[in-house]
Amino acid sequence: MKKLISEFTKQLKHALEIADLSEFTDFKKEIKNVVISGMGGSGIGGNIVAEAIASEVKIPIIVNKDYSLPNYVNKNTLVIISSYSGDTEETIKALEEAIAKESKIVCITSGGRIADIAGRKNIDLVLVPKGLPPRAALAYSLVQLLYILNFYYIISSTFKKNLNAAIKLIDVEEKNITRDAKETANLLSGKLPIIYSIAGMESVAIRFRQQLNENSKILCWHNVFPELNHNELQGWKEKNSNIAVILFRNDNEYPRTAKRIDISTEIISHYDAATKEVYSKGTSLLERMLYLIHWGDWVSYFIAEMKGIDTMDIRVITYLKNELAKI
Repeated sequence: MKKLISEFTKQLKHALEIADLSEFTDFKKEIKNVVISGMGGSGIGGNIVAEAIASEVKIPIIVNKDYSLPNYVNKNTLVIISSYSGDTEETIKALEEAIAKESKIVCITSGGRIADIAGRKNIDLVLVPKGLPPRAALAYSLVQLLYILNFYYIISSTFKKNLNAAIKLIDVEEKNITRDAKETANLLSGKLPIIYSIAGMESVAIRFRQQLNENSKILCWHNVFPELNHNELQGWKEKNSNIAVILFRNDNEYPRTAKRIDISTEIISHYDAATKEVYSKGTSLLERMLYLIHWGDWVSYFIAEMKGIDTMDIRVITYLKNELAKI
Protein backbone atom coordinates (compact mmCIF):
# COMPACT_ATOMS: atom_id res chain seq x y z
CA MET A 1 0.00 0.00 0.00
CA LYS A 2 2.86 2.37 0.77
CA LYS A 3 4.16 1.93 -2.77
CA LEU A 4 0.71 2.39 -4.28
CA ILE A 5 0.06 5.62 -2.37
CA SER A 6 3.49 6.98 -3.29
CA GLU A 7 2.71 6.30 -6.96
CA PHE A 8 -0.54 8.31 -6.99
CA THR A 9 0.70 10.92 -9.47
CA LYS A 10 2.29 8.21 -11.59
CA GLN A 11 -1.12 6.54 -11.78
CA LEU A 12 -2.77 9.85 -12.71
CA LYS A 13 -0.32 10.23 -15.59
CA HIS A 14 -0.92 6.66 -16.74
CA ALA A 15 -4.67 7.18 -16.48
CA LEU A 16 -4.36 10.23 -18.73
CA GLU A 17 -2.52 8.14 -21.30
CA ILE A 18 -5.25 5.48 -21.22
CA ALA A 19 -7.96 8.10 -21.54
CA ASP A 20 -6.28 9.76 -24.51
CA LEU A 21 -6.44 6.45 -26.37
CA SER A 22 -10.04 5.63 -25.42
CA GLU A 23 -12.77 5.74 -28.05
CA PHE A 24 -16.49 6.20 -27.45
CA THR A 25 -19.46 5.93 -29.76
CA ASP A 26 -21.55 8.98 -30.52
CA PHE A 27 -24.94 9.36 -28.91
CA LYS A 28 -27.64 10.94 -31.06
CA LYS A 29 -30.11 11.65 -28.26
CA GLU A 30 -29.93 14.58 -25.86
CA ILE A 31 -28.35 13.57 -22.54
CA LYS A 32 -30.61 14.97 -19.83
CA ASN A 33 -28.98 13.42 -16.76
CA VAL A 34 -25.99 11.31 -15.72
CA VAL A 35 -25.81 8.41 -13.28
CA ILE A 36 -22.44 7.09 -12.15
CA SER A 37 -22.90 3.66 -10.59
CA GLY A 38 -20.17 2.13 -8.45
CA MET A 39 -19.38 0.89 -4.95
CA GLY A 40 -16.57 1.53 -2.49
CA GLY A 41 -13.20 2.34 -4.02
CA SER A 42 -14.74 2.10 -7.49
CA GLY A 43 -17.56 4.50 -6.67
CA ILE A 44 -15.74 7.24 -4.76
CA GLY A 45 -14.32 8.62 -8.01
CA GLY A 46 -17.90 9.44 -9.01
CA ASN A 47 -18.45 11.41 -5.80
CA ILE A 48 -15.24 13.37 -6.33
CA VAL A 49 -15.98 14.15 -9.98
CA ALA A 50 -19.58 15.14 -9.33
CA GLU A 51 -18.46 17.74 -6.77
CA ALA A 52 -15.43 18.91 -8.75
CA ILE A 53 -17.57 19.80 -11.78
CA ALA A 54 -20.72 20.95 -9.97
CA SER A 55 -20.21 24.61 -10.87
CA GLU A 56 -19.87 23.77 -14.57
CA VAL A 57 -22.47 21.11 -15.41
CA LYS A 58 -25.97 22.07 -16.51
CA ILE A 59 -27.67 18.70 -16.02
CA PRO A 60 -28.12 16.53 -12.91
CA ILE A 61 -25.33 14.09 -12.02
CA ILE A 62 -25.84 11.56 -9.25
CA VAL A 63 -23.71 8.76 -7.88
CA ASN A 64 -25.62 5.51 -7.41
CA LYS A 65 -24.46 3.05 -4.76
CA ASP A 66 -27.14 0.40 -4.87
CA TYR A 67 -28.47 -2.51 -6.91
CA SER A 68 -31.17 -0.42 -8.58
CA LEU A 69 -31.03 2.72 -10.67
CA PRO A 70 -33.34 5.70 -10.05
CA ASN A 71 -36.70 5.31 -11.76
CA TYR A 72 -36.12 8.36 -13.96
CA VAL A 73 -33.21 6.70 -15.78
CA ASN A 74 -34.22 6.31 -19.44
CA LYS A 75 -33.04 6.61 -23.03
CA ASN A 76 -31.76 10.13 -22.35
CA THR A 77 -29.56 9.08 -19.43
CA LEU A 78 -25.82 8.55 -19.60
CA VAL A 79 -25.04 5.69 -17.21
CA ILE A 80 -21.37 5.23 -16.35
CA ILE A 81 -20.65 1.86 -14.77
CA SER A 82 -17.55 1.87 -12.57
CA SER A 83 -16.35 -1.42 -11.07
CA TYR A 84 -12.63 -2.02 -10.80
CA SER A 85 -12.96 -5.81 -10.47
CA GLY A 86 -15.83 -6.00 -12.91
CA ASP A 87 -17.59 -8.42 -10.59
CA THR A 88 -19.30 -6.10 -8.09
CA GLU A 89 -22.79 -7.57 -7.80
CA GLU A 90 -24.60 -4.29 -7.11
CA THR A 91 -22.96 -2.64 -10.11
CA ILE A 92 -23.67 -5.59 -12.40
CA LYS A 93 -27.34 -5.35 -11.47
CA ALA A 94 -27.30 -1.61 -12.21
CA LEU A 95 -25.69 -2.33 -15.59
CA GLU A 96 -28.42 -4.82 -16.44
CA GLU A 97 -31.08 -2.24 -15.56
CA ALA A 98 -29.38 0.39 -17.70
CA ILE A 99 -29.37 -2.03 -20.64
CA ALA A 100 -33.07 -2.74 -20.14
CA LYS A 101 -33.82 0.99 -20.02
CA GLU A 102 -31.81 1.53 -23.24
CA SER A 103 -29.64 4.19 -21.66
CA LYS A 104 -26.32 5.29 -23.11
CA ILE A 105 -23.76 3.22 -21.18
CA VAL A 106 -20.00 3.44 -20.73
CA CYS A 107 -18.16 0.93 -18.51
CA ILE A 108 -14.90 1.42 -16.61
CA THR A 109 -13.34 -1.81 -15.32
CA SER A 110 -10.26 -4.01 -15.33
CA GLY A 111 -12.23 -7.05 -16.54
CA GLY A 112 -14.65 -9.49 -14.93
CA ARG A 113 -18.32 -9.96 -15.80
CA ILE A 114 -18.83 -6.30 -16.64
CA ALA A 115 -16.17 -6.46 -19.35
CA ASP A 116 -17.81 -9.64 -20.68
CA ILE A 117 -21.26 -8.04 -20.77
CA ALA A 118 -19.89 -4.91 -22.42
CA GLY A 119 -18.22 -7.03 -25.08
CA ARG A 120 -21.36 -9.08 -25.79
CA LYS A 121 -23.67 -6.06 -25.83
CA ASN A 122 -21.32 -3.81 -27.80
CA ILE A 123 -21.18 -1.29 -24.94
CA ASP A 124 -18.40 1.29 -24.74
CA LEU A 125 -15.67 0.02 -22.45
CA VAL A 126 -12.53 1.50 -20.86
CA LEU A 127 -10.15 -1.16 -19.56
CA VAL A 128 -7.79 -0.13 -16.75
CA PRO A 129 -4.83 -2.10 -15.34
CA LYS A 130 -5.56 -5.18 -13.24
CA GLY A 131 -4.10 -6.28 -9.92
CA LEU A 132 -4.76 -3.34 -7.59
CA PRO A 133 -7.01 -2.99 -4.56
CA PRO A 134 -9.95 -0.90 -5.86
CA ARG A 135 -9.24 1.85 -3.32
CA ALA A 136 -5.73 2.17 -4.76
CA ALA A 137 -7.07 2.54 -8.31
CA LEU A 138 -8.83 5.87 -7.74
CA ALA A 139 -6.70 7.69 -10.31
CA TYR A 140 -7.85 5.37 -13.08
CA SER A 141 -11.59 5.66 -12.48
CA LEU A 142 -11.53 9.40 -11.75
CA VAL A 143 -9.66 10.36 -14.93
CA GLN A 144 -11.80 8.14 -17.16
CA LEU A 145 -14.98 9.68 -15.71
CA LEU A 146 -13.81 13.17 -16.58
CA TYR A 147 -12.88 12.15 -20.12
CA ILE A 148 -16.24 10.46 -20.67
CA LEU A 149 -18.14 13.53 -19.48
CA ASN A 150 -16.02 15.70 -21.74
CA PHE A 151 -16.58 13.47 -24.76
CA TYR A 152 -20.34 13.84 -24.39
CA TYR A 153 -20.07 17.65 -24.02
CA ILE A 154 -21.15 17.67 -20.38
CA ILE A 155 -17.94 19.41 -19.25
CA SER A 156 -15.19 21.32 -21.02
CA SER A 157 -11.60 20.14 -21.31
CA THR A 158 -10.40 22.51 -18.55
CA PHE A 159 -10.06 19.54 -16.21
CA LYS A 160 -6.98 18.38 -18.14
CA LYS A 161 -5.09 21.51 -17.13
CA ASN A 162 -6.29 21.11 -13.55
CA LEU A 163 -5.24 17.46 -13.42
CA ASN A 164 -1.76 18.26 -14.66
CA ALA A 165 -1.51 21.09 -12.15
CA ALA A 166 -2.54 18.69 -9.38
CA ILE A 167 0.15 16.23 -10.43
CA LYS A 168 2.83 18.93 -10.28
CA LEU A 169 1.53 20.26 -6.96
CA ILE A 170 1.51 16.86 -5.25
CA ASP A 171 4.97 15.98 -6.57
CA VAL A 172 6.38 19.27 -5.25
CA GLU A 173 4.60 18.94 -1.89
CA GLU A 174 5.13 15.19 -1.37
CA LYS A 175 7.67 15.49 1.46
CA ASN A 176 5.55 18.07 3.28
CA ILE A 177 2.42 15.96 2.77
CA THR A 178 3.98 12.79 4.17
CA ARG A 179 5.56 14.61 7.11
CA ASP A 180 2.27 16.24 8.11
CA ALA A 181 0.36 13.00 7.51
CA LYS A 182 2.67 11.14 9.89
CA GLU A 183 2.18 13.83 12.56
CA THR A 184 -1.58 13.54 12.08
CA ALA A 185 -1.41 9.76 12.41
CA ASN A 186 0.20 10.28 15.81
CA LEU A 187 -2.60 12.67 16.77
CA LEU A 188 -5.26 10.13 15.75
CA SER A 189 -3.55 7.16 17.38
CA GLY A 190 -5.96 5.41 19.72
CA LYS A 191 -8.72 7.95 19.11
CA LEU A 192 -12.04 7.94 17.29
CA PRO A 193 -11.65 10.25 14.27
CA ILE A 194 -14.40 12.66 13.30
CA ILE A 195 -13.98 14.22 9.86
CA TYR A 196 -15.56 17.55 8.95
CA SER A 197 -15.53 19.32 5.59
CA ILE A 198 -17.57 21.86 3.68
CA ALA A 199 -20.57 20.48 1.79
CA GLY A 200 -18.95 20.99 -1.62
CA MET A 201 -16.04 18.75 -0.66
CA GLU A 202 -17.86 15.98 1.16
CA SER A 203 -16.31 13.42 -1.17
CA VAL A 204 -12.89 14.21 0.33
CA ALA A 205 -14.25 13.43 3.80
CA ILE A 206 -15.89 10.25 2.50
CA ARG A 207 -12.66 9.11 0.87
CA PHE A 208 -10.70 9.73 4.09
CA ARG A 209 -13.31 7.84 6.12
CA GLN A 210 -13.18 4.90 3.73
CA GLN A 211 -9.37 4.80 3.81
CA LEU A 212 -9.36 4.84 7.61
CA ASN A 213 -11.87 1.98 7.52
CA GLU A 214 -10.01 -0.19 4.99
CA ASN A 215 -6.35 0.69 5.50
CA SER A 216 -6.30 1.54 9.22
CA LYS A 217 -9.13 -0.85 10.25
CA ILE A 218 -10.82 1.74 12.45
CA LEU A 219 -14.30 3.19 12.71
CA CYS A 220 -14.95 6.90 12.25
CA TRP A 221 -17.61 9.23 10.91
CA HIS A 222 -17.90 12.40 8.88
CA ASN A 223 -20.21 15.36 8.50
CA VAL A 224 -20.31 18.63 6.58
CA PHE A 225 -20.72 22.35 7.16
CA PRO A 226 -23.12 24.07 7.33
CA GLU A 227 -25.51 21.11 7.83
CA LEU A 228 -23.79 19.83 10.98
CA ASN A 229 -24.44 23.20 12.64
CA HIS A 230 -28.14 22.35 12.58
CA ASN A 231 -27.84 19.02 14.40
CA GLU A 232 -24.51 17.38 15.20
CA LEU A 233 -23.01 20.40 16.94
CA GLN A 234 -25.59 19.97 19.70
CA GLY A 235 -24.10 16.53 20.36
CA TRP A 236 -20.95 18.13 21.76
CA LYS A 237 -22.09 18.15 25.39
CA GLU A 238 -19.61 15.94 27.23
CA LYS A 239 -15.84 15.95 27.54
CA ASN A 240 -14.16 13.14 25.64
CA SER A 241 -10.40 12.99 25.18
CA ASN A 242 -10.75 9.83 23.06
CA ILE A 243 -12.01 11.82 20.07
CA ALA A 244 -9.96 13.66 17.44
CA VAL A 245 -11.48 16.01 14.87
CA ILE A 246 -9.97 16.60 11.43
CA LEU A 247 -11.29 19.67 9.63
CA PHE A 248 -10.64 19.92 5.89
CA ARG A 249 -10.42 23.60 5.03
CA ASN A 250 -9.82 25.95 2.10
CA ASP A 251 -8.60 29.52 1.99
CA ASN A 252 -11.48 30.49 -0.33
CA GLU A 253 -14.40 29.30 1.81
CA TYR A 254 -17.71 31.14 1.66
CA PRO A 255 -17.29 33.78 4.40
CA ARG A 256 -20.25 32.74 6.54
CA THR A 257 -19.31 29.07 6.25
CA ALA A 258 -15.76 29.93 7.32
CA LYS A 259 -17.15 31.78 10.33
CA ARG A 260 -19.34 28.80 11.19
CA ILE A 261 -16.28 26.53 11.13
CA ASP A 262 -14.30 28.91 13.35
CA ILE A 263 -17.07 29.16 15.95
CA SER A 264 -17.73 25.41 15.85
CA THR A 265 -14.04 24.64 16.36
CA GLU A 266 -14.01 26.90 19.39
CA ILE A 267 -17.06 25.09 20.82
CA ILE A 268 -15.53 21.66 20.21
CA SER A 269 -12.28 22.69 21.90
CA HIS A 270 -14.14 22.97 25.23
CA TYR A 271 -14.72 19.21 25.27
CA ASP A 272 -11.11 17.99 25.28
CA ALA A 273 -11.24 16.69 21.71
CA ALA A 274 -7.99 17.04 19.77
CA THR A 275 -8.55 19.11 16.63
CA LYS A 276 -6.52 19.68 13.49
CA GLU A 277 -7.29 21.92 10.56
CA VAL A 278 -5.86 20.73 7.25
CA TYR A 279 -5.84 23.37 4.52
CA SER A 280 -5.94 22.40 0.87
CA LYS A 281 -3.47 23.70 -1.68
CA GLY A 282 -3.97 24.48 -5.34
CA THR A 283 -5.94 26.83 -7.54
CA SER A 284 -8.82 24.74 -8.87
CA LEU A 285 -11.28 22.73 -6.80
CA LEU A 286 -10.00 19.53 -8.40
CA GLU A 287 -6.42 20.35 -7.35
CA ARG A 288 -7.51 21.08 -3.79
CA MET A 289 -9.48 17.87 -3.56
CA LEU A 290 -6.70 15.65 -4.91
CA TYR A 291 -4.18 17.28 -2.58
CA LEU A 292 -6.31 16.52 0.49
CA ILE A 293 -7.17 13.03 -0.74
CA HIS A 294 -3.49 12.15 -1.14
CA TRP A 295 -2.78 13.55 2.33
CA GLY A 296 -5.58 11.42 3.79
CA ASP A 297 -4.36 8.28 2.05
CA TRP A 298 -0.97 8.75 3.72
CA VAL A 299 -2.55 9.29 7.13
CA SER A 300 -4.46 6.01 6.81
CA TYR A 301 -1.26 4.18 5.91
CA PHE A 302 0.77 5.64 8.78
CA ILE A 303 -1.92 4.72 11.32
CA ALA A 304 -1.84 1.15 10.05
CA GLU A 305 1.96 1.16 10.27
CA MET A 306 1.80 2.37 13.88
CA LYS A 307 -0.70 -0.37 14.72
CA GLY A 308 1.41 -3.02 12.99
CA ILE A 309 -1.46 -4.19 10.78
CA ASP A 310 -1.68 -5.20 7.12
CA THR A 311 -3.37 -2.48 5.08
CA MET A 312 -4.16 -4.99 2.34
CA ASP A 313 -6.15 -7.30 4.62
CA ILE A 314 -9.87 -7.27 3.74
CA ARG A 315 -10.88 -10.63 5.23
CA VAL A 316 -14.11 -9.26 6.70
CA ILE A 317 -15.31 -7.97 3.32
CA THR A 318 -14.19 -11.19 1.63
CA TYR A 319 -16.15 -13.23 4.19
CA LEU A 320 -19.27 -11.19 3.47
CA LYS A 321 -18.91 -11.72 -0.28
CA ASN A 322 -18.35 -15.48 0.18
CA GLU A 323 -21.46 -15.77 2.34
CA LEU A 324 -23.54 -13.85 -0.22
CA ALA A 325 -22.22 -16.14 -2.95
CA LYS A 326 -23.85 -19.08 -1.18
CA ILE A 327 -27.32 -17.61 -1.66
